[in-house]
Amino acid sequence: MRRAAAADNPAPGRPEGPLDNPRMPAAPRPVSDPVPRFSPRAIGIGSAVVTVLVWTAFIVIARASASRSLTAFDLTLARICGAGLVLIPWGAWLVLQQRRSQPRAGSLLGLSPLPLRITALAGFFGGLAYAVLAYNGFFFAPAAHASVLMPGSLPLWTALLAAWVLRDRITPTRALGLALIVAGDLLVGGRSLLQAFDGGSVWKGDLLFMGAAFCWACYSVVARKHGLDAVRATIAITVFAAFTFVPAYALLVAGGWLVSRLGEAPWGEVAFQMLFQGGGSVVISGITFTRMVQHFGPVRTTMITALVPGLSALGAVIFLGEPLYWNLMAGLLLVTAGILFGVQRAALRPPPVVPAAAAGRLDA
Repeated sequence: MRRAAAADNPAPGRPEGPLDNPRMPAAPRPVSDPVPRFSPRAIGIGSAVVTVLVWTAFIVIARASASRSLTAFDLTLARICGAGLVLIPWGAWLVLQQRRSQPRAGSLLGLSPLPLRITALAGFFGGLAYAVLAYNGFFFAPAAHASVLMPGSLPLWTALLAAWVLRDRITPTRALGLALIVAGDLLVGGRSLLQAFDGGSVWKGDLLFMGAAFCWACYSVVARKHGLDAVRATIAITVFAAFTFVPAYALLVAGGWLVSRLGEAPWGEVAFQMLFQGGGSVVISGITFTRMVQHFGPVRTTMITALVPGLSALGAVIFLGEPLYWNLMAGLLLVTAGILFGVQRAALRPPPVVPAAAAGRLDA
């Protein structure tokens, strides 16, 4: 009798279920969430490996391409067109999504997801000037010089521009790291500058590499100042480069003011340059670099990308047969030490406590 009553009246605090009441239908089993194929750690490590390899291969392949059939402006065109085939349709789709809530969103015929002023500013430095200067530099200076002067001097220019434009404070430890970078750049570029009096032309490539790093630093500061999303910024600079460089290139070639070897180059080489310079250097490394920052953070990301100068210099020795003189090795070590020292010291320093009232002003 008591058992029957207990069966009809379940214990208080416990929900009635099919075992307590056979007439109640069984509750459906909860559907478990799909297990991700890769963990966030695996995605972060894989993104770091891809980014470092693409950045390293960019220096080696660009220098190797300088001895083949295409000119520096042909390589720039291949980079812009290869990236544009992917990013321009992507940008048009993003603008359509934005205009559902913001009718005037986007610019440049609805292909750039950013306003026209920011698109032009970021696109000039990050999409146009950087590519033109970097590719022309490879026709004068070896890849070992680019290994030190482009990724190596980038933190130097970025820190100086951020201090001027964003009012960032250069701490003593960061100043020491920047001093090591300057010393390394002087060891590498100083010798070629002295050779200019003997008729050498390597110094031209060194100055072009430094200019390319300066342009990319300007783009980085613009992106940081306006809080640009990495994907949208990459699309915007590609759209701007396509709207400016491609018509100018066609006009100069048609008028005979610029030499183009696209008609003489094998189609396989042109397709490869579009695939790697555009799809690899712009699209893939842009996405993987963003994923790397999301997983490792900006400090550890900078430490990881400090591997690029050493790996690209080693790749130039192995694949291109370039000699590695003592000044290149010493400059490489100084630049790498400057990057690692400054970033590692910043990682050890605890972040400042920002009052809630001032947080909005700092983020603006």
